[in-house]
Amino acid sequence: MNREVVSTDAAPKAIGPYEQGIKVNGFLFTSGQIALEPKSGNLIDGGIGEQTRQVFENLKGVLGAAGSSLDRVVKANVFLKSMGDFSAMNQVYEEFLGKSKPARTTVAISELPKGALVEIDLIALT
Repeated sequence: MNREVVSTDAAPKAIGPYEQGIKVNGFLFTSGQIALEPKSGNLIDGGIGEQTRQVFENLKGVLGAAGSSLDRVVKANVFLKSMGDFSAMNQVYEEFLGKSKPARTTVAISELPKGALVEIDLIALT
């Protein structure tokens, strides 16, 4: 197995003992991203739309560092603090992944790190 760590300043540094992404056997597995601003590491202001947009910008950074892109995503996992945000999250999600339409799971959970409203991780081809 050829395992390669992916790290970039285009996404926030990990806030725990994990990597931003791992490339293995032609796939990239990203760690979940929340709406942290990459330079400061602070959660951005705004609601679900703004946070979802920042999450995707962070994910684009990790994908790019691995030589991949949003059009190569095959699976997305979305974690929402409230299923009431499902529609608003989908509007932004469609801007980023609407053309490729990867397989997806969306679940509501009771809490996310730093009080975030959304967390997304991706699996993509490299």
